[in-house]
Amino acid sequence: MFARGQAYFRDGLVEILGIDRGRVLARVAGSEEYRTEVAGQAGDIGGACSCPAFERDGFCKHMVAVALAANAAISAGQAEGAGLLDRIRQHLRTRSIEALVETIVEVAERDPALLRKLEIAAAADGTDGKAVEAQLKRAIRDATRTRGFVDYWQAAEWAGDVDAALDLLAGLATGPRAALVVELADYAAARIESAIEDIDDSDGHCGALLGRVQGIHLEACRTSRPDPVALARDLFRQEMEGEYDTFYAAAERYAEVLGEPGLAEYRRLAQEAWEQLPPQLGRHRVEQDEFELDRDRLKSILDFFAERDGDLDLRIALRAKTLSSPRAYLQLAEFCRTHAREEEALQHAEEGLWLFEDERPDERLVCCTVDLLLGAGRKTDAEAHLWRAFEKTPSLALYGRLRSLGGKEAARRAVALLQGQLASKRSAPRSSPADLLVQVMIEERMFEAAWLAVRESGASRGVREALAAASETTHAGEALAVYGERVEELVRVGGNPAYEEAAALIARMAKLRGAAEQAAHLSELRARHGRKRNFMKFLE
Repeated sequence: MFARGQAYFRDGLVEILGIDRGRVLARVAGSEEYRTEVAGQAGDIGGACSCPAFERDGFCKHMVAVALAANAAISAGQAEGAGLLDRIRQHLRTRSIEALVETIVEVAERDPALLRKLEIAAAADGTDGKAVEAQLKRAIRDATRTRGFVDYWQAAEWAGDVDAALDLLAGLATGPRAALVVELADYAAARIESAIEDIDDSDGHCGALLGRVQGIHLEACRTSRPDPVALARDLFRQEMEGEYDTFYAAAERYAEVLGEPGLAEYRRLAQEAWEQLPPQLGRHRVEQDEFELDRDRLKSILDFFAERDGDLDLRIALRAKTLSSPRAYLQLAEFCRTHAREEEALQHAEEGLWLFEDERPDERLVCCTVDLLLGAGRKTDAEAHLWRAFEKTPSLALYGRLRSLGGKEAARRAVALLQGQLASKRSAPRSSPADLLVQVMIEERMFEAAWLAVRESGASRGVREALAAASETTHAGEALAVYGERVEELVRVGGNPAYEEAAALIARMAKLRGAAEQAAHLSELRARHGRKRNFMKFLE
C-alpha cells in the first residue's frame, strides 16, 4: 500500500486542496477522482478517503500519497496558502456579494443536497412555520429512506446522508424554531429506528445517529422549554416503548429541563407502572416473562430517583422485587455489601443459594456467600457451601478456595472426590474427564499421580502441556513425548508463527536430553520436513 501511494505521489496525481494545523485535504486522481483527508502526525495518523479501499480496510494508498505530498509541500515552505481552497478563498474575496450569490445558486441547481440545505435555510428566515416543518420532514424522510436493503458497503453513505439531514435540525435547535426541532427529532428517531432492520449496520452507524438525534432533541428542549409535565409524559413513553433505548435514562439526562414538576410526573408514571407489575421471585418466576424489559427499565428509572433522594432502603427494595435468577441475588448481595449492609447481603446471598439449590450452582454467588460468611466469622458454614458446590460442579477456582481454607486435608479430600467421579464416569461439564484432577495434582505437585491419571483417563492437550512444563525436571521422558507431539502438530499447521513456536519447543527439549539424542532428533526432523524451507530456517 505504501509503495503504491508513493508511486501516486511521484506521478503527480495529488492536488492539495488545503493544509491546516495537523490536517491536509486533497484530491487524488486514480481510476476515479477521490477526496482524501489525512490528519495527525508522526505515529498517530488517521483520516478518510472516498475510495472503496478505505471503506474496506480503514486506510489506503491515496492517504499515503497525500501525506507524502503534504510533507513535500511543508519541506519546501509552500504549506501556507499552497492549497487550491486557499486560492479560491482569495479569489472569492475579490468578488461582489451579488456575484457570489449567483455562483452559489448555479452550484445549487446541480447539487440537490446543497439546494435542500439552502431551501430550508431560506424558509427558516421567513414566518411560515408550516413550510419549514414540511421541508425539514421531507429532508429527513428522503435521507432515511432505504429503498431496499442497505448492505455493509452502502451503510456509511446512507448514514452520511442522514447525518447531513440532522445537520439541518442541529442548526435550528438553539434558535426560534427549537420547539419545531423537538417534534422533528422525535420523527427522525422513529424513521431511523424503522430503517434499522433494512441495514447491515455492523459498524454501528444507526446507534451513533440515534445518539445524535437525542442530543439535538435535548438541546432543542433546553432552548424551547416545553411544558415540563407534558415533556415528562412524552419522554417516559419513549423510554418505555423505544426498541433501541434512544431515550434511555431520560429523567436523569433531562433533569434540568424537566425541573421538579416534570421529575415528579416522571416518577409518578414510573411508580404507577411498577406497582402494576407482578413480582418475579425465585422458583415461582415465569420462564418467559413478558414484563422483563419493563421491569428493567422501571427499576432503572426508580433507582435514579431513590439515589437522588439518598433512599438506600428503597434502592434495595427495588432490587429485591426482581430476584428471578442466581445472578439477580448476586447483584443484590453485592449492592448491599457495597453500601455496608453485610448482614442483609449475606441473607440475600444464602437465600439465592437455597432457592436454586437444584440447579447448577452459580460460582460467583457461592464465592460471594463464602466471603460474607468469612467476614462474619462463620468459616465452617463457608466451607460447607464450597464443598456442596464443588461436589456438584467442581472447578479449579472452587478448589483454590477450599485449599486456602482447609489446607492439605482439603486437597486430599478434593483429589479423592475427583478420582471417585472419574471412576464413576461423572465429570464436570465442558471439560475432559481427567482435566480438573490433573490440574489439582499439578497444584499439589503430585506429578507421578498426575501422569498416571493422564495415561489411564486422558486429558486435553493444554492440560498435558501444563503438566509437562511443571514436571519436566522429574518426568523428562513424559514431557519430551508431549513436546514432540506438539512440534509435529505445529509443523503440520505451517506458517511462520507455528514454525517459530515449534523451534522454541525443540530448543526446550534440548535441555531435557543428551546432545546425541537431540542431534538425532534434529536430523530426523530435517529428513521428514526438509521441503518446508521456512521451518528449516527457524530450526537452524
